[in-house]
Amino acid sequence: MLYYALVFLVIALIAGVLGFGGIAGASASIAQILFFVFLAFLIISLTIGFVRRV
Repeated sequence: MLYYALVFLVIALIAGVLGFGGIAGASASIAQILFFVFLAFLIISLTIGFVRRV
């Protein structure tokens, strides 16, 4: 999932440089959402792993 967030971030950067504002904004929004979903899954995974060890 982090891979897809980085892919959309790169697409947003390239589209922004080339002047495609709408595509850049949409790609940046998707990248941000995927990044926060990744962080949520990471925190849940670490919490479950910690609880299982205790």
